[in-house]
Amino acid sequence: MDPNNVNEASDNMSDDGEMASVMGFSGFGKKARTFDLDAIFEQTRRTAIERSQRALERKQKDDQMEEEEGESSKSVKSSVHTQREKAATATSRKQESESSSNSGSDSDSESELIGPPLPPQYTAQDDDDEHVRLPRLPGNAAHSDEDDDEGETQDDDDDDDNPVKKIPDTHEITLQHGTKTVSALALDPSGARLVTGGYDYDVRFWDFAGMDQALQAFRSLQPCECHQIKSLQYSNTGDVILVVSGNAQAKVLDRDGFNVMECVKGDQYIVDMAKTKGHTAMLNSGCWHPKIKEEFMTCSNDGTVRTWDLSSEKKHKSVFKPRSFQGKKVIPTCCTYSRDGKLIAAGCQDGTIQIWDRNLSVHTKFHCRQAHIPGSDTSCLSFSYDGMTLASRGGDDTLKMWDIRNFRNPVNVATGLTNYFTMTDCCFSPDDKLLVTGTSVKKDEGNGKLVFFERASFQKVYEIEVTNASVVRCLWHPKLNQIMVGTGNGLSKVYYDPVKSHRGAKLCVVKSQRKERQAETLTQDYIITPHALPMFREARQRSTRKQLEKDRLDPKKSHKPEPPVSGPGRGGRVAAHGGTLSSFIVKNIALDKTDDSNPRQAILRHAKEASENPYWVAPAYTQTQPEPVFAEESEEDEEADKEPEWKKRKI
Repeated sequence: MDPNNVNEASDNMSDDGEMASVMGFSGFGKKARTFDLDAIFEQTRRTAIERSQRALERKQKDDQMEEEEGESSKSVKSSVHTQREKAATATSRKQESESSSNSGSDSDSESELIGPPLPPQYTAQDDDDEHVRLPRLPGNAAHSDEDDDEGETQDDDDDDDNPVKKIPDTHEITLQHGTKTVSALALDPSGARLVTGGYDYDVRFWDFAGMDQALQAFRSLQPCECHQIKSLQYSNTGDVILVVSGNAQAKVLDRDGFNVMECVKGDQYIVDMAKTKGHTAMLNSGCWHPKIKEEFMTCSNDGTVRTWDLSSEKKHKSVFKPRSFQGKKVIPTCCTYSRDGKLIAAGCQDGTIQIWDRNLSVHTKFHCRQAHIPGSDTSCLSFSYDGMTLASRGGDDTLKMWDIRNFRNPVNVATGLTNYFTMTDCCFSPDDKLLVTGTSVKKDEGNGKLVFFERASFQKVYEIEVTNASVVRCLWHPKLNQIMVGTGNGLSKVYYDPVKSHRGAKLCVVKSQRKERQAETLTQDYIITPHALPMFREARQRSTRKQLEKDRLDPKKSHKPEPPVSGPGRGGRVAAHGGTLSSFIVKNIALDKTDDSNPRQAILRHAKEASENPYWVAPAYTQTQPEPVFAEESEEDEEADKEPEWKKRKI
């Protein structure tokens, strides 16, 4: 027995004794199994060397076999199989001898092989198997095993080389959003739900798995009341939707359309837009951060690009202010993040494209001053999947491609692409080989088209005539391999291929339209009001003579006219008045002709009633108030009152 193990055992026993005296228990159960790591590593190294030697020998034998036998595909095939059988038997025998030698030399160790297991292509098969499976042979020998499928593989290679054949345009479905322009499209990352928004203020939700051939939206709402929808986008997790409309406040909805957040509106009387908490003018565009699920960005007519956090709706996160060559404020019409989320790009009304570092909002990192014609709204910016190329769709009827590493001049330019909308899209194909955009047309002057350009040569390789209206929005989903298009006549079209596309529109076209029930058709065709039925009518009185007589005596119900005024008018009524202002005033001030020329007599007229029935002042002073004594007026006083004023002055 190894003395080291004895010492370890004694140490463990002493430790158990101390543990039992201190903590009340003597151990932690069974002891762990110990391994010799040096032996394991050595055995693994030897196994790897042997495998590499066997693979090298097999490859050399295959190369010799290819050089010797080149007569026909069948002979090559048979020779390959025989050679494989020999190699398999040789390897199996070699493995048996090695295992026996290893078992004899390492009798003290365990019988199992120490190290990682052998891959399945090197393990020996059962005796009943006809052939031993080996790795694919390199070069032409691998293709010689599949002569029967040679034509199919060549077709697949042609499809891989030609990106036009990957366009899913063999089938289409049409979703009727409304009658006005579909100005926004969004599809969640899984491709299960489509959201459309338009100039009719509506946002409609379409569920591909829940729709049938009727192709009806399961929900329609107006989240921003009477404002046109400018942009819609799902977050990278697909649980919330960013809604950008014509007002100054962006909204965030959940998957079912309920309000989650509304951005705050800024103070429009503050000159410095960086000092306000939010936008103060109409929004133009917005998008989510590709990596951070709670951050999104908006741009507005107030001349700012702002980033927001979903958890704090009271204030923006950061502000980017585009500037012209003279340092004046310019309006950003579109904005986007780069694929890694480190850059923020904005297209402005003066024709510039300005790119900032997301963490540095003061100075631009890339700036192209004459990207498009000044005064034309840049409708879309889109980064390629590799992050090095930027595509811009301008209001000057052009589509340009830029390399952000050399941002002064465009790499390629396509002209003649009519654009009448400030939100016309452009996007890259999932394999980054094609660039897609839509064209605009005037009413009854042709069809709007979806145009495809090859990224390398920038040649127009394909186009699809969509409808007799402008093509505004386009979206190529990488997971579904389906193209969604929003048009100027209220249609949303989905293009797909039954072979190349997955799920999405393929789920709803196979479902038959649900039949309406008999009860539903009756309730839709006939509307019965309950009070129109005889059983719900109120019973009328059989004899109405007495009721009519009572109503005749009531001056209000009978509408009895007022009798004419005889004499001077009283109580606001005038006997005879014309259309003059004085007559109108006399009528409305309740003219009263009572003569109260003697005020003393007018007061004493109410003295008897006040003394007999005191109401206001007298009850409070009944005990302290003396009795009023009025002196009677004598005849001399009456004569003195009648004397004229000039006599009194003489006296």
